[in-house]
Amino acid sequence: MYDVFGSIRGLLKIDSVSIDNNIFRLHYKGTMFILVAFSLLITQRQYFGDPIDCIVEGVRADIMDTYCWIHSTYTIPDLTGAEEGVVVPHPGISNPHVHGPDSEHETRHHKYYQWVTLFLYLQAIMFYVPRYLWKIWEGGKVKMLVMQLNTPILDDDVKRERKAMLVDYFSLNLHNHNFYAFRFFACELLNFINVIGQIYFTDKFLGYEFTTYGTRVIEFSEQELGTRHDPMDEVFPKVAKCTFHKYGASGTIERHDGLCVLPLNIFNEKIYIFLWFWFIIVAVVSGVGLLYRLATFTPAFRQILLRTRSRLASSDNVEAISRKCQIGDWFVLYQLAKNMDPLIYKEFITDLANKLQGKGPV
Repeated sequence: MYDVFGSIRGLLKIDSVSIDNNIFRLHYKGTMFILVAFSLLITQRQYFGDPIDCIVEGVRADIMDTYCWIHSTYTIPDLTGAEEGVVVPHPGISNPHVHGPDSEHETRHHKYYQWVTLFLYLQAIMFYVPRYLWKIWEGGKVKMLVMQLNTPILDDDVKRERKAMLVDYFSLNLHNHNFYAFRFFACELLNFINVIGQIYFTDKFLGYEFTTYGTRVIEFSEQELGTRHDPMDEVFPKVAKCTFHKYGASGTIERHDGLCVLPLNIFNEKIYIFLWFWFIIVAVVSGVGLLYRLATFTPAFRQILLRTRSRLASSDNVEAISRKCQIGDWFVLYQLAKNMDPLIYKEFITDLANKLQGKGPV
């Protein structure tokens, strides 16, 4: 019968343990999955579709498409809000000298779209780095200490033996877990630094337009139609200009201006407005998590948290253990509470409290 339940437990992966928390998983699971999914979406459209289509006379269409994709296109930001069909054919599309040689408009070159899929993938890797470091530093410690005590279906003799081993381990290694805990706290801090850094790097990648991108889109959505230009057209133009130079029949340099349609920007503008909100949410949640972590350096707060996790154990036993524990010891006990069966954990807390107070087993 025990073997049958053991097989079922293996199939259901009951042996798996948690070595982090929900905020940590928000980075290496939630955010990484979103970034990889967006990267795959853009990759599919970029390499299995037509990422750019240029219209030009005097140059073969395929050559113009390749040239403008490899190099860059440009728009005129000052004319993004100009009236379409009257002043400009498309937002930001015009001759820089549209009002004469003395009123040249500044052009903005768009070089990011070739690299969006790679940039998103690299960002996904960066969000996984703290998890990778913690897995190396953690070294399977929690799983080793749990020793299948995360299931109530366990032989009494085996349970008694493993529980005694765990109590002996804690009594012998008390105050030796601070370095273990501090490495996890460092990874939490690294998560926060990373998401703030990703906001900065995305802003630089998009020509310093990302940090204000979301607020401008919100402001635009609240305006009446036609009273304000769409900021998404400024950052992610769907139509841009591209200039190709070649030698003519007489050896003179000919200039060919083309209009290029960028269908990928339909996806890019939606992806980055989502990421703007998502990065802010993750940064705020991570910041709150760091405040929570600072609070855990207070012994009284640690005792409250341990009492909450050890809801079946007596308050006296939890208090007796908390008085003896440093923050590293508390952190390991808290990790065990998340993974062990509540009834077994209650017995472990009772035995550990008796051991630390010099009492015999109950």
